[in-house]
Amino acid sequence: MELDTQQNVSEEILLKAFNHMMLAKAMADIYEENRNICKYVHSTSRGHEAIQLATAYQLTKEDWVSPYYRDESLLLGIGFEPYRLMLQLLAKADDPFSGGRSYYSHPSSLEEDMPKIIHQSSATGMQTIPTTGIAQGIRYIQEFNLKHYHKNPVVVCSLGDNSVTEGEVSEAFQFAALHQLPIIFLVQDNEWGISVTKEEARTADAYDFVAGFTGLNRMRIDGTDFVESFEAMKEAVDFVRKERKPMVVCAKTVLIGHHTSGVRREFYRDEEDLEKHRAKDPGNILRKRLLEDGVDEDLLKQIEKKARLEAEQAFQKARNAEDPIPQTVQEHIFAPTPIIEEVGERTPKNQEKIVMVDAAIHAIQELMWKHPEALLYGQDVGERIGGVFRETVTLGQKFGNKRVFNTPIQEAYIIGSTAGMSAVGLKPIVEVQFADYIYPGINQLITEISKSCYFSQGKFPVSTIIRVPTGAYGGGGPYHSGSVESILANIKGIKIAYPSNAADFKGLLKAAYYDPNPVIMLEHKGLYWSKVPGTEEAKTIEPAEDYVLPLGKGKIILDADPAETEKGRTMLIVTYGMGVYWAKEASKNYPGRVEIIDLRTLIPLDEKLVFERVKLHGKCMVLTEEQINNSFAEAFAHRISKNCFRFLDAPVEAVGSLNLPAVPINLVLEKEMLPNAEKVSEKIKEMLSH
Repeated sequence: MELDTQQNVSEEILLKAFNHMMLAKAMADIYEENRNICKYVHSTSRGHEAIQLATAYQLTKEDWVSPYYRDESLLLGIGFEPYRLMLQLLAKADDPFSGGRSYYSHPSSLEEDMPKIIHQSSATGMQTIPTTGIAQGIRYIQEFNLKHYHKNPVVVCSLGDNSVTEGEVSEAFQFAALHQLPIIFLVQDNEWGISVTKEEARTADAYDFVAGFTGLNRMRIDGTDFVESFEAMKEAVDFVRKERKPMVVCAKTVLIGHHTSGVRREFYRDEEDLEKHRAKDPGNILRKRLLEDGVDEDLLKQIEKKARLEAEQAFQKARNAEDPIPQTVQEHIFAPTPIIEEVGERTPKNQEKIVMVDAAIHAIQELMWKHPEALLYGQDVGERIGGVFRETVTLGQKFGNKRVFNTPIQEAYIIGSTAGMSAVGLKPIVEVQFADYIYPGINQLITEISKSCYFSQGKFPVSTIIRVPTGAYGGGGPYHSGSVESILANIKGIKIAYPSNAADFKGLLKAAYYDPNPVIMLEHKGLYWSKVPGTEEAKTIEPAEDYVLPLGKGKIILDADPAETEKGRTMLIVTYGMGVYWAKEASKNYPGRVEIIDLRTLIPLDEKLVFERVKLHGKCMVLTEEQINNSFAEAFAHRISKNCFRFLDAPVEAVGSLNLPAVPINLVLEKEMLPNAEKVSEKIKEMLSH
């Protein structure tokens, strides 16, 4: 897009920008002068002030912006005072963004009179996917008239030039272009990626890099010149606000400060390079422009002096602010859920049994009829086939391809976009086609999804359901049979459900929908249709529409004989998913001597129920399909041992698959690797002999 620069920015705006630039300079100078006090790692916007302020001045309170870690001038421009930014610099309790938990210039904000900002992470470029999710959500909201806006909202995602080489940034570009989303990707190009030069890192700048994305408009500007930047960003924002199409703005900037307070410019830059960058200081360029326009030099000196005084006073005030109270460190891991009790009719009369896959379809259908903010997307979930396991069949036909739709093969985007969708008030239900392919999305799951509630102090819990078909189902082979619960269970800030029957599946899906936190629904492929021998009981009477099963509630699904328990002749098996059916079958060889708990949810975990029953029986097996070493099951077995030690008659045993890299495709080898009823029966026999 050709820039139509009119050079007619008002003196009022120019002086406002000059004041903000002098504030940013004073703040950076004060941080440098007080390095021993400013001990937490931080970056400043020195060299980037012009493009950041030019962007900030275009935005309204209905817009969204995702600044990156060098964007303090942008934050000043949208209305944050130096004092409030410094509270985050010094990790104080009243840090308005994270309460002392995250770095400087890592904001999250729902302030009424400013553009909104979702949780921002440090991982370079990762904010592009959640922010594109915001634009995707706004497009959906406007298509279905779910909210009235005074102006069409614009979404801005700011990032550095070297982050453009991240694969997930390309996923965001691709999705924004494919769906023509109202987003501006503002790439600030200072030619450095810490100590890596542009020549070492990339073949082209962002402007040339995105040329191949059809439908992605682009603009290249001098980001050190405020007038040019202001005109360009006004044009870009006006274009996106009106046309509802995406744009990349490549703004050439300079790096005057350090990369961070810890990685200092003198470590890797020579004087020639530093001088080249200082020569294009945006503050000096704007000062020269103002003087040429006839502004009195004394006025500019007065503005600079006043800015320094304001920054000094703000710094002293922030320095004296209270540190966080230690006990608050565990707050906001999750947002409170309204679903704490099992309600509704689980087994209505005169109803037929259904398979698990239908329970999920019916639950989602009921939710989508009731809640227009619900939508479903992922690979192959659309109306053409309705999922490779038919797990979304009929939903596309019933709700149309705006609410149920296919995505590209972009697991990172599928997962990470839910952060943005949730932030604008939607409830995304997404699917990763196989557990084996969740790994490309793990970065988004950890960096963006799991940490959002915690670092935003509860402002942005990510309300989403992520469906993940998992487990071996007979000849699926190494890339379609894996189990991933141990990896997921180590991610703090997400919940994990793992149902073993249709009724639980439907009830847990309903609970997950009304939970404001991210919930991963692990769905065993071998239980979807109850075609695996021994899994017929996964079919149940379909619960009524009002049935909801809270997360974190295990269930005793097989009782031991109290008389046998009294004699010390019983044991407990704790399991979930396919393990339920191996345990049930194996226990038939030991009538009355085995109790089985189906966990149903892995996070939160019903430790109370398990510990109570272990203390009663004195012997416990934790059964899983996963490879056993370093698994969720092994870790839980340790916790059981620690909490129930005085009541144990034998070591707690963790039973699972052989410790192999993957599930072999040959059925004979698969059988050798995985647990089954026969293997579990042998272990029961061994444990009961204690």
